[in-house]
Amino acid sequence: MKLIILKKNLKDGLRSIERICAENPSLPILKNFLIETIDNKIKLAATNLELGITTFISGKIIENGSVTIPLNIFNSIINNLQVEKINLELKKDKLIIKTDNYQAEIQGIKKEEFPIIPQIGNIKQFIKIKNSLLKNALISAVNSATADNRPELSGILFDFQITILKLAATDTFRLSEKTIANNHFESNFDGNFKVIIPLKTIQEVIKEIQSNESQETKIYIDQNQVLFKTENTEIISRLINGEFPDYQQIIPKNIANEIILNAEELINAVKLSSVFSDKFNEIKIIINKDAKNVEIFSASQSVGENKYLVPAKIQKMAENQMEISFNWRFLLDGLKNIKSENIFLGLNDLSKPALIKSPQDESWIYILMPIKS
Repeated sequence: MKLIILKKNLKDGLRSIERICAENPSLPILKNFLIETIDNKIKLAATNLELGITTFISGKIIENGSVTIPLNIFNSIINNLQVEKINLELKKDKLIIKTDNYQAEIQGIKKEEFPIIPQIGNIKQFIKIKNSLLKNALISAVNSATADNRPELSGILFDFQITILKLAATDTFRLSEKTIANNHFESNFDGNFKVIIPLKTIQEVIKEIQSNESQETKIYIDQNQVLFKTENTEIISRLINGEFPDYQQIIPKNIANEIILNAEELINAVKLSSVFSDKFNEIKIIINKDAKNVEIFSASQSVGENKYLVPAKIQKMAENQMEISFNWRFLLDGLKNIKSENIFLGLNDLSKPALIKSPQDESWIYILMPIKS
């Protein structure tokens, strides 16, 4: 193998695969990445056996070949080279890195010893969606997933229903649901399906597509795997086995107390109140029926207390006063995903979940359980 590659192209490719290679591997070979020539392109690939990422970069191919080498060593060298063009040459399983004033040799391992990255079984059916829309949808749900011992909660549900695609995630304390209408994506799937995609995979997809928001991603799904395919990169992952909770039953159907608040004011109030919150991250929302604001209050015995009055339009109140507590971190995660000027806050009693959404956008909802004081 003999290649000439621009440093920028090489760094872009390494950036796509480095995150899964950096983990503590169960096998030493997983510290390596694969570099090979295929179809007049240079392929870089890495896997942790649960997730595989393949990216293609351009360069001048003088001789074809393949090898696997430790990513951290190679990455450190490339990041510190002060040149535009880099020469790579393979000689007896050693990769030679050469510039006008620098040369290094890295001991490699033959491609045959590198784990095979699985291929998707179904390449005929897909969902095609613009990166900017997919990124925003994934970000709006990802914080509600959890990495606990329940596998079905450690990912995001993709609920495909021909006319809509729903993304949902929950950690049992909160729930995010994003609905994408079919006029915002293209698909040739002919039936409904539900799959759970691991949180780690979703995080890698977000990182990959956020720098190319004007492009599109194709999503392929078979019985056991999902493939996200962009213009130059493929991310393939196993699916999570298990049944996602029937969360529709916890979405409030009737709201006893309805409040409209300015989004920026409420977010600032939560951030300020967090300074005085206790070890349970508790802040209180205090609502009076005839008031034109709500009070955001927090207190800590060791620090002090504060309150912030947020202008509010109280549309409906079932009682004269209500005081309800939330985990401020969970509350803020939901508020930050609302892009409109105002926020709708729907409350029932202290043991039932709150509904948070935009008054102008019904496509995203956030359900949050109160803290039982």
